[in-house]
Amino acid sequence: MDLNLEYWQNNGKSFLSRLRIWFNLLDPSSLLASDAEIEKARCLLSSEEKQQKNEKVHNAWALSVSSVHADSGALISPVFRPQAFLPITVPLVVASFLPHKGVRPALFWHFILQSYCAGFNHANRNTTATPGIKISAKQPLLIVGAVSYSAVVGALPQIVIQRMRVSSTVAQTFCRSVLPIPLSAILAAFSVMVVRSEESENGIQIFDSNGNSLGVSKEAGSKAVKETAISRATLFGTTATVPTLLLYFIRRAKFVQRNPLIAAPVRHISTAIVLGLMIPVSFSLFPQLGKIEKQQVEKELQALTDDRQLFYHRGL
Repeated sequence: MDLNLEYWQNNGKSFLSRLRIWFNLLDPSSLLASDAEIEKARCLLSSEEKQQKNEKVHNAWALSVSSVHADSGALISPVFRPQAFLPITVPLVVASFLPHKGVRPALFWHFILQSYCAGFNHANRNTTATPGIKISAKQPLLIVGAVSYSAVVGALPQIVIQRMRVSSTVAQTFCRSVLPIPLSAILAAFSVMVVRSEESENGIQIFDSNGNSLGVSKEAGSKAVKETAISRATLFGTTATVPTLLLYFIRRAKFVQRNPLIAAPVRHISTAIVLGLMIPVSFSLFPQLGKIEKQQVEKELQALTDDRQLFYHRGL
């Protein structure tokens, strides 16, 4: 079991404790750490010094968990590390929610957003589904397919308004304010399930309570993908819902009715704030070191241990 999985085995047992940990891990300043600094932190955690509870060890854990993949031990690309998710997605999400005047701008921003999300899902997946292979032969096709489909469906409200020449205020409000809410949640979950489908098909590594590998389980792989899909749907669904509701109530205020231009910046700022708050919340919904009952895994794996609960790396 990797050092990062050992960390999650001993920490983050409850939602609130995981939330506190993620607020610390998502510090964007850690992106400035060099490869040598990360390697030095890993060496420290591999020594007896990791038993000490001081700031040096605490920072080393934060750097390792947020920068190193828990399956391969390889460095995650800085662009796809958890602490880079907020700075990159905020402008993309805000731009994709804009009331575009044409179909092309809507397609463009949704394509960029879905491309990044697909890359993030792939970089932070459980890599034990394809051991020894960085990218399987069909993985690029899955990513391209997921991105293309999600971009078109994401821009569907604007396509409907443009192609059907919707002029009704109620219909336009529905397409631009209500329809994006379920679409955002569904597409976020869809991207995770497609990009990480090999985990369900091939299975992922499971461990006993002592950290010993027992083999590969398809049931654990399906559970890991499902949990991550739910967390991502919660993230983007909430980010689409709260600003819309906030704007609905704000527009009823007399001050905003006299100054309608205030509505747009309020929506953009609230979207950024909600997204920033929901990222650590969504990452904390399920533990990184997930649990699965022994009875739920394959029979050949059940015979290898007496533990009632087995563990797997959920990914992010």
